[in-house]
Amino acid sequence: MAQHLSGPASLEGQVAFITGGAGGMGRAISTAFKNAGAIVISTDRAKAEDIGPGIEYMQYDVTSHEQTDSVIDAVIHQHKKIDILVLCAGTITRVPLADSTDQEWSDILNVNVMGVVNPTRKLFPLMSKNGFGKILAAGSIAAKNGGVASGPAYVAAKSAVHGMMRWIAKAGAPHGVYANTLAPGPVETAMWANVTGNAAPSAHASVPLGRWGNAEDIAQAALFLCSPASNWITGTSLDISGGMWMD
Repeated sequence: MAQHLSGPASLEGQVAFITGGAGGMGRAISTAFKNAGAIVISTDRAKAEDIGPGIEYMQYDVTSHEQTDSVIDAVIHQHKKIDILVLCAGTITRVPLADSTDQEWSDILNVNVMGVVNPTRKLFPLMSKNGFGKILAAGSIAAKNGGVASGPAYVAAKSAVHGMMRWIAKAGAPHGVYANTLAPGPVETAMWANVTGNAAPSAHASVPLGRWGNAEDIAQAALFLCSPASNWITGTSLDISGGMWMD
């Protein structure tokens, strides 16, 4: 079996494409990657966002096939490649199963699942042809414990993301393409505050490390899984939950 190189020795000069970049975790990841030397293209649905100095922003709706092609083609035309794909775009709901609607399920699955499928389906064959790529998706502890404050549609969507990344990891390994998933517990972001009624969560006995997560916690884990420090790791789901979930 042919052995493949682990990839570049650092993030210096690598091109990172990030979805959901205007959210709390996406912003923190964009900044961390930029500080590590990567060329960062951060995307979200808004027409314009200031993600931070030295970070390129592009409007991109991950549920659109047409925008997937046009935006990614534009990035590759400008930068000649995309080395890293970080998938942070997502939405959440806590509606119980009996009260959930077909529209709610469609909306959640479209953003959280197809929003991962679309850019990955576009970039995976290109990364495989180039012989290197790192794909990282934002999953959730909900895929493992059935949810903290989320509803069944969100749990199902994130479970699908975890499964898809394992498939990509197996298919991509012979071609130097890595695929991993982050499994955060509750993180103090705007999305989490919206789920909890805009009340900032406070840590309690269910978190062994004594606090909820913050965006920087997630960014450092993302940096690890997209850096040479993780060059013998693929197909994993990294728990970032302060000990709420322990494998």
